[in-house]
Amino acid sequence: MSKNLDTSLDEVIERTLADNRLVGAVVKVAVDGVLVYNGAAGFADRERNNPMQENALFRLASVSKPIVSTAALVLVSQGRLQLDDRVDRWLPYFQPRLQNGDIAELTIRHLMTHTAGLTYRFFQEENGPYHRAGVSDGMDQAGITLEENLRRIASVPLLYTPGTQWKYSIATDVLGAVIAKVTEMPLQEAVHSLVLKPLGMNDTGFTAVDPERLTTAYANDVPVPRPMYDPDSLAFVEGTAGFRLAPSRALDESAFPSGGAGMVGSAHDFLRLLETLRKGGTPLLPERLVREMTTNQIGDLPMAYWPGRGFGLGFTLLKDPVAAGTPESPGTWRMGGTYGHSWFVDPERKLSVVAFTNTALEGMSGQFTVDLCKAVYDGIKQ
Repeated sequence: MSKNLDTSLDEVIERTLADNRLVGAVVKVAVDGVLVYNGAAGFADRERNNPMQENALFRLASVSKPIVSTAALVLVSQGRLQLDDRVDRWLPYFQPRLQNGDIAELTIRHLMTHTAGLTYRFFQEENGPYHRAGVSDGMDQAGITLEENLRRIASVPLLYTPGTQWKYSIATDVLGAVIAKVTEMPLQEAVHSLVLKPLGMNDTGFTAVDPERLTTAYANDVPVPRPMYDPDSLAFVEGTAGFRLAPSRALDESAFPSGGAGMVGSAHDFLRLLETLRKGGTPLLPERLVREMTTNQIGDLPMAYWPGRGFGLGFTLLKDPVAAGTPESPGTWRMGGTYGHSWFVDPERKLSVVAFTNTALEGMSGQFTVDLCKAVYDGIKQ
Protein backbone atom coordinates (compact mmCIF):
# COMPACT_ATOMS: atom_id res chain seq x y z
CA MET A 1 0.00 0.00 0.00
CA SER A 2 2.74 2.45 0.95
CA LYS A 3 4.47 2.15 -2.43
CA ASN A 4 1.19 2.51 -4.35
CA LEU A 5 0.17 5.48 -2.23
CA ASP A 6 3.54 7.18 -2.61
CA THR A 7 3.38 6.78 -6.38
CA SER A 8 -0.23 7.98 -6.66
CA LEU A 9 0.20 11.05 -4.46
CA ASP A 10 3.63 12.03 -5.73
CA GLU A 11 2.29 12.02 -9.29
CA VAL A 12 -0.67 14.26 -8.45
CA ILE A 13 1.40 16.73 -6.42
CA GLU A 14 4.19 16.91 -9.00
CA ARG A 15 1.72 17.40 -11.87
CA THR A 16 -0.14 20.16 -10.05
CA LEU A 17 3.10 21.97 -9.26
CA ALA A 18 4.31 21.57 -12.86
CA ASP A 19 1.01 22.99 -14.11
CA ASN A 20 1.62 26.08 -11.94
CA ARG A 21 -1.60 25.59 -10.03
CA LEU A 22 0.19 25.27 -6.68
CA VAL A 23 3.41 26.75 -5.31
CA GLY A 24 3.91 24.39 -2.36
CA ALA A 25 2.15 21.71 -0.34
CA VAL A 26 2.42 19.47 2.72
CA VAL A 27 0.35 16.30 2.53
CA LYS A 28 -0.07 13.75 5.31
CA VAL A 29 -2.04 10.51 5.23
CA ALA A 30 -2.70 8.24 8.22
CA VAL A 31 -4.30 4.80 7.98
CA ASP A 32 -5.37 3.04 11.17
CA GLY A 33 -3.22 5.44 13.18
CA VAL A 34 -0.05 4.94 11.12
CA LEU A 35 1.43 7.79 9.09
CA VAL A 36 1.73 6.18 5.66
CA TYR A 37 2.47 9.30 3.60
CA ASN A 38 4.33 12.40 4.69
CA GLY A 39 5.27 14.69 1.83
CA ALA A 40 6.46 18.29 1.44
CA ALA A 41 6.85 19.62 -2.10
CA GLY A 42 7.35 22.85 -3.97
CA PHE A 43 8.21 26.13 -2.29
CA ALA A 44 7.30 27.75 1.02
CA ASP A 45 8.59 30.99 -0.55
CA ARG A 46 9.24 30.76 -4.28
CA GLU A 47 10.87 34.18 -4.63
CA ARG A 48 13.42 33.37 -1.94
CA ASN A 49 13.88 29.82 -3.22
CA ASN A 50 12.86 28.38 0.17
CA PRO A 51 11.64 24.80 -0.24
CA MET A 52 8.51 23.65 1.51
CA GLN A 53 9.23 21.88 4.81
CA GLU A 54 7.15 19.26 6.57
CA ASN A 55 6.82 21.52 9.64
CA ALA A 56 5.76 24.62 7.69
CA LEU A 57 3.11 26.90 9.19
CA PHE A 58 0.03 27.92 7.26
CA ARG A 59 -2.76 30.46 7.65
CA LEU A 60 -5.56 28.02 8.41
CA ALA A 61 -8.63 30.07 7.41
CA SER A 62 -11.66 27.75 7.87
CA VAL A 63 -9.46 24.90 9.11
CA SER A 64 -9.78 26.94 12.33
CA LYS A 65 -13.43 25.88 12.61
CA PRO A 66 -12.95 22.23 13.67
CA ILE A 67 -10.43 23.34 16.30
CA VAL A 68 -12.73 25.95 17.83
CA SER A 69 -15.77 23.67 17.50
CA THR A 70 -13.85 21.00 19.42
CA ALA A 71 -13.06 23.56 22.13
CA ALA A 72 -16.77 24.29 22.50
CA LEU A 73 -17.53 20.58 22.84
CA VAL A 74 -14.88 20.24 25.54
CA LEU A 75 -16.87 22.83 27.50
CA VAL A 76 -20.03 20.81 26.83
CA SER A 77 -18.30 17.68 28.14
CA GLN A 78 -17.36 19.61 31.29
CA GLY A 79 -20.96 20.71 31.84
CA ARG A 80 -20.04 24.38 31.43
CA LEU A 81 -21.96 24.85 28.17
CA GLN A 82 -25.00 23.20 26.61
CA LEU A 83 -25.67 22.82 22.91
CA ASP A 84 -29.19 24.18 23.35
CA ASP A 85 -28.16 27.20 25.43
CA ARG A 86 -29.34 30.44 23.90
CA VAL A 87 -26.44 32.48 22.61
CA ASP A 88 -27.67 35.64 24.34
CA ARG A 89 -27.40 33.83 27.69
CA TRP A 90 -23.65 34.17 27.22
CA LEU A 91 -23.51 37.21 24.93
CA PRO A 92 -26.35 39.55 25.95
CA TYR A 93 -25.24 42.09 23.34
CA PHE A 94 -25.61 39.56 20.51
CA GLN A 95 -29.32 39.58 19.70
CA PRO A 96 -29.78 39.63 15.93
CA ARG A 97 -33.32 40.06 14.69
CA LEU A 98 -35.42 38.22 12.18
CA GLN A 99 -36.61 39.93 9.03
CA ASN A 100 -39.85 40.90 10.84
CA GLY A 101 -37.92 42.64 13.61
CA ASP A 102 -38.36 39.98 16.31
CA ILE A 103 -35.29 38.92 18.32
CA ALA A 104 -34.19 35.50 17.11
CA GLU A 105 -33.97 32.44 19.35
CA LEU A 106 -30.42 31.48 18.52
CA THR A 107 -28.63 28.53 20.17
CA ILE A 108 -25.12 27.12 20.36
CA ARG A 109 -26.28 24.21 18.20
CA HIS A 110 -27.41 26.65 15.51
CA LEU A 111 -23.95 28.20 15.51
CA MET A 112 -22.15 24.86 15.29
CA THR A 113 -24.38 23.52 12.50
CA HIS A 114 -24.39 26.76 10.46
CA THR A 115 -28.18 26.98 10.68
CA ALA A 116 -28.11 30.29 12.58
CA GLY A 117 -29.35 32.61 9.85
CA LEU A 118 -25.93 34.21 9.44
CA THR A 119 -23.69 34.41 6.37
CA TYR A 120 -20.27 35.71 5.33
CA ARG A 121 -19.54 39.06 3.75
CA PHE A 122 -17.79 37.26 0.88
CA PHE A 123 -21.03 35.43 0.01
CA GLN A 124 -22.98 38.66 -0.33
CA GLU A 125 -23.01 41.03 -3.28
CA GLU A 126 -20.52 43.90 -3.38
CA ASN A 127 -21.64 46.58 -0.90
CA GLY A 128 -24.08 44.11 0.66
CA PRO A 129 -25.50 44.36 4.21
CA TYR A 130 -22.40 42.97 5.97
CA HIS A 131 -20.17 45.30 3.98
CA ARG A 132 -22.32 48.30 4.89
CA ALA A 133 -22.24 47.26 8.56
CA GLY A 134 -18.43 46.97 8.47
CA VAL A 135 -18.40 43.23 9.25
CA SER A 136 -15.05 41.44 9.01
CA ASP A 137 -14.94 37.82 7.82
CA GLY A 138 -11.92 37.30 10.08
CA MET A 139 -9.21 37.23 7.43
CA ASP A 140 -8.62 40.96 6.89
CA GLN A 141 -7.06 43.65 9.06
CA ALA A 142 -10.24 45.15 10.43
CA GLY A 143 -8.73 47.06 13.36
CA ILE A 144 -11.68 46.18 15.62
CA THR A 145 -12.34 43.88 18.57
CA LEU A 146 -14.18 40.57 18.40
CA GLU A 147 -17.06 42.08 20.38
CA GLU A 148 -17.32 45.02 18.01
CA ASN A 149 -17.43 42.68 15.02
CA LEU A 150 -20.23 40.68 16.65
CA ARG A 151 -22.18 43.86 17.36
CA ARG A 152 -21.91 44.71 13.68
CA ILE A 153 -23.07 41.23 12.69
CA ALA A 154 -26.04 41.49 15.06
CA SER A 155 -27.05 44.81 13.52
CA VAL A 156 -27.98 43.04 10.27
CA PRO A 157 -31.25 41.01 10.14
CA LEU A 158 -30.79 37.26 9.89
CA LEU A 159 -31.31 35.68 6.47
CA TYR A 160 -33.79 33.15 7.83
CA THR A 161 -35.26 31.79 11.07
CA PRO A 162 -32.57 29.74 12.85
CA GLY A 163 -32.85 26.02 12.19
CA THR A 164 -34.86 26.31 8.97
CA GLN A 165 -32.00 26.54 6.46
CA TRP A 166 -28.28 25.79 6.17
CA LYS A 167 -25.81 28.45 5.05
CA TYR A 168 -22.08 28.41 5.66
CA SER A 169 -21.34 31.44 7.79
CA ILE A 170 -19.40 33.47 10.31
CA ALA A 171 -21.16 31.54 13.10
CA THR A 172 -17.91 30.04 14.43
CA ASP A 173 -16.66 33.56 15.20
CA VAL A 174 -19.73 33.99 17.40
CA LEU A 175 -19.03 30.57 18.95
CA GLY A 176 -15.50 31.75 19.74
CA ALA A 177 -16.87 34.72 21.66
CA VAL A 178 -19.10 32.32 23.64
CA ILE A 179 -16.09 30.17 24.50
CA ALA A 180 -14.22 33.24 25.72
CA LYS A 181 -17.17 34.26 27.89
CA VAL A 182 -17.72 30.80 29.40
CA THR A 183 -14.04 30.37 30.25
CA GLU A 184 -13.52 34.02 31.22
CA MET A 185 -10.35 33.96 29.10
CA PRO A 186 -9.33 35.53 25.81
CA LEU A 187 -10.22 33.07 23.05
CA GLN A 188 -6.54 32.45 22.31
CA GLU A 189 -5.95 31.25 25.87
CA ALA A 190 -9.18 29.28 26.02
CA VAL A 191 -8.48 27.28 22.85
CA HIS A 192 -4.91 26.65 24.01
CA SER A 193 -6.13 25.36 27.36
CA LEU A 194 -9.03 23.28 26.04
CA VAL A 195 -7.51 21.74 22.88
CA LEU A 196 -4.00 22.71 21.88
CA LYS A 197 -2.11 22.03 25.12
CA PRO A 198 -3.78 18.66 25.90
CA LEU A 199 -2.92 17.40 22.40
CA GLY A 200 0.55 18.92 22.23
CA MET A 201 -0.43 21.04 19.21
CA ASN A 202 2.53 23.32 19.80
CA ASP A 203 2.58 24.72 16.26
CA THR A 204 -0.96 26.12 16.43
CA GLY A 205 -2.34 29.44 17.63
CA PHE A 206 -3.96 32.65 16.46
CA THR A 207 -0.60 33.99 15.30
CA ALA A 208 2.43 32.17 13.92
CA VAL A 209 4.43 30.58 16.73
CA ASP A 210 7.55 30.78 14.54
CA PRO A 211 7.41 33.46 11.80
CA GLU A 212 10.39 31.88 10.03
CA ARG A 213 8.30 28.78 9.29
CA LEU A 214 5.26 30.70 8.02
CA THR A 215 4.74 30.08 4.31
CA THR A 216 4.23 32.90 1.83
CA ALA A 217 0.62 33.11 0.64
CA TYR A 218 -0.07 32.91 -3.09
CA ALA A 219 -3.12 33.44 -5.30
CA ASN A 220 -3.78 31.55 -8.52
CA ASP A 221 -2.90 33.62 -11.57
CA VAL A 222 -1.65 33.23 -15.15
CA PRO A 223 0.95 32.10 -16.03
CA VAL A 224 1.93 31.32 -12.42
CA PRO A 225 0.44 31.98 -8.97
CA ARG A 226 1.32 35.43 -7.64
CA PRO A 227 2.34 36.35 -4.11
CA MET A 228 -0.64 37.79 -2.28
CA TYR A 229 -0.77 41.51 -1.70
CA ASP A 230 -1.39 42.83 1.79
CA PRO A 231 -4.27 43.53 1.77
CA ASP A 232 -5.63 41.53 -1.15
CA SER A 233 -8.98 40.57 -2.62
CA LEU A 234 -9.81 37.33 -4.42
CA ALA A 235 -12.86 36.64 -6.53
CA PHE A 236 -15.13 33.84 -5.37
CA VAL A 237 -18.46 32.94 -7.00
CA GLU A 238 -19.74 35.31 -9.68
CA GLY A 239 -22.01 37.93 -8.17
CA THR A 240 -20.39 37.81 -4.73
CA ALA A 241 -18.03 40.29 -3.09
CA GLY A 242 -15.22 37.74 -2.80
CA PHE A 243 -12.53 37.34 -0.16
CA ARG A 244 -10.68 40.11 1.61
CA LEU A 245 -7.37 38.80 2.89
CA ALA A 246 -4.47 40.26 4.82
CA PRO A 247 -1.64 37.71 5.01
CA SER A 248 0.16 39.79 7.66
CA ARG A 249 -2.74 39.12 10.05
CA ALA A 250 -0.99 35.85 10.91
CA LEU A 251 1.76 37.88 12.58
CA ASP A 252 -0.42 40.52 14.26
CA GLU A 253 -1.17 39.78 17.90
CA SER A 254 -3.52 42.77 18.04
CA ALA A 255 -5.89 41.30 15.42
CA PHE A 256 -9.11 39.99 16.94
CA PRO A 257 -9.17 36.18 17.27
CA SER A 258 -11.47 34.85 14.55
CA GLY A 259 -12.74 31.44 15.61
CA GLY A 260 -13.84 30.68 12.07
CA ALA A 261 -10.85 31.82 10.06
CA GLY A 262 -8.01 33.27 12.14
CA MET A 263 -5.71 30.46 13.25
CA VAL A 264 -2.22 29.46 12.09
CA GLY A 265 -0.75 25.98 12.34
CA SER A 266 0.95 22.96 10.79
CA ALA A 267 -0.35 19.91 8.98
CA HIS A 268 1.19 17.71 11.68
CA ASP A 269 -0.80 19.44 14.43
CA PHE A 270 -4.06 19.31 12.56
CA LEU A 271 -3.65 15.62 11.73
CA ARG A 272 -3.19 15.02 15.45
CA LEU A 273 -6.59 16.60 16.14
CA LEU A 274 -8.31 14.63 13.38
CA GLU A 275 -6.84 11.35 14.57
CA THR A 276 -7.84 12.13 18.16
CA LEU A 277 -11.44 12.60 17.06
CA ARG A 278 -11.41 9.60 14.71
CA LYS A 279 -10.20 7.35 17.52
CA GLY A 280 -12.99 8.46 19.86
CA GLY A 281 -11.89 11.76 21.39
CA THR A 282 -9.56 10.81 24.27
CA PRO A 283 -8.18 12.86 26.02
CA LEU A 284 -10.42 15.74 24.88
CA LEU A 285 -13.94 14.39 24.53
CA PRO A 286 -16.06 11.40 25.50
CA GLU A 287 -16.96 9.18 22.57
CA ARG A 288 -20.65 10.15 22.78
CA LEU A 289 -19.84 13.75 21.94
CA VAL A 290 -17.57 12.74 19.07
CA ARG A 291 -20.46 10.66 17.73
CA GLU A 292 -22.75 13.68 17.96
CA MET A 293 -20.13 15.91 16.33
CA THR A 294 -19.81 13.47 13.43
CA THR A 295 -23.53 12.79 12.94
CA ASN A 296 -25.56 14.77 10.43
CA GLN A 297 -27.44 17.42 12.39
CA ILE A 298 -29.33 19.15 9.59
CA GLY A 299 -31.53 16.41 8.12
CA ASP A 300 -32.13 16.96 4.41
CA LEU A 301 -31.55 20.72 4.36
CA PRO A 302 -29.83 21.51 1.04
CA MET A 303 -26.20 22.60 1.18
CA ALA A 304 -24.96 24.98 -1.50
CA TYR A 305 -21.58 23.96 -2.97
CA TRP A 306 -21.60 20.55 -1.22
CA PRO A 307 -24.13 18.19 -2.87
CA GLY A 308 -24.57 14.83 -1.20
CA ARG A 309 -23.35 16.08 2.16
CA GLY A 310 -24.84 16.99 5.51
CA PHE A 311 -23.35 18.86 8.44
CA GLY A 312 -22.32 17.84 11.95
CA LEU A 313 -21.04 20.07 14.73
CA GLY A 314 -18.30 21.87 12.85
CA PHE A 315 -17.80 20.21 9.44
CA THR A 316 -19.51 18.45 6.54
CA LEU A 317 -20.48 14.77 6.56
CA LEU A 318 -20.87 12.66 3.45
CA LYS A 319 -24.36 11.20 2.90
CA ASP A 320 -24.31 10.20 -0.78
CA PRO A 321 -20.96 9.52 -2.49
CA VAL A 322 -22.62 9.38 -5.92
CA ALA A 323 -24.25 12.80 -5.54
CA ALA A 324 -20.96 14.18 -4.21
CA GLY A 325 -18.94 12.53 -6.99
CA THR A 326 -16.35 11.12 -4.59
CA PRO A 327 -14.74 7.77 -3.71
CA GLU A 328 -15.04 8.58 0.00
CA SER A 329 -17.13 6.30 2.20
CA PRO A 330 -20.50 7.47 3.57
CA GLY A 331 -19.93 9.25 6.87
CA THR A 332 -16.65 10.88 5.77
CA TRP A 333 -15.95 14.29 7.34
CA ARG A 334 -14.49 17.00 5.11
CA MET A 335 -13.75 20.72 4.99
CA GLY A 336 -11.14 23.14 3.65
CA GLY A 337 -9.70 26.63 4.01
CA THR A 338 -9.53 29.71 1.80
CA TYR A 339 -5.73 30.02 1.86
CA GLY A 340 -5.47 26.66 0.11
CA HIS A 341 -6.29 23.67 2.31
CA SER A 342 -8.40 20.54 2.25
CA TRP A 343 -8.76 17.64 4.65
CA PHE A 344 -11.00 14.62 5.18
CA VAL A 345 -11.48 11.70 7.56
CA ASP A 346 -13.04 8.43 6.39
CA PRO A 347 -13.87 6.54 9.60
CA GLU A 348 -14.91 3.41 7.70
CA ARG A 349 -11.45 3.16 6.18
CA LYS A 350 -9.70 4.46 9.34
CA LEU A 351 -8.25 7.12 7.06
CA SER A 352 -7.22 10.72 7.80
CA VAL A 353 -5.84 13.06 5.13
CA VAL A 354 -4.48 16.60 5.51
CA ALA A 355 -3.40 18.62 2.48
CA PHE A 356 -2.18 22.12 3.32
CA THR A 357 -0.96 24.34 0.48
CA ASN A 358 0.04 27.98 0.23
CA THR A 359 -2.04 28.63 -2.89
CA ALA A 360 -5.58 29.98 -2.96
CA LEU A 361 -7.98 28.87 -4.19
CA GLU A 362 -6.58 25.75 -5.94
CA GLY A 363 -5.64 24.06 -2.68
CA MET A 364 -9.15 24.50 -1.27
CA SER A 365 -11.51 23.91 -4.17
CA GLY A 366 -9.49 23.30 -7.34
CA GLN A 367 -8.91 20.15 -9.37
CA PHE A 368 -6.03 19.31 -7.03
CA THR A 369 -8.47 18.39 -4.25
CA VAL A 370 -10.34 16.00 -6.57
CA ASP A 371 -7.16 14.43 -7.95
CA LEU A 372 -5.66 14.10 -4.47
CA CYS A 373 -8.71 12.32 -3.09
CA LYS A 374 -8.78 9.87 -6.01
CA ALA A 375 -5.05 9.23 -5.62
CA VAL A 376 -5.45 8.43 -1.93
CA TYR A 377 -8.13 5.82 -2.59
CA ASP A 378 -6.26 4.38 -5.57
CA GLY A 379 -3.18 4.13 -3.37
CA ILE A 380 -4.83 2.32 -0.45
CA LYS A 381 -6.67 -0.30 -2.49
CA GLN A 382 -5.82 -3.73 -1.16
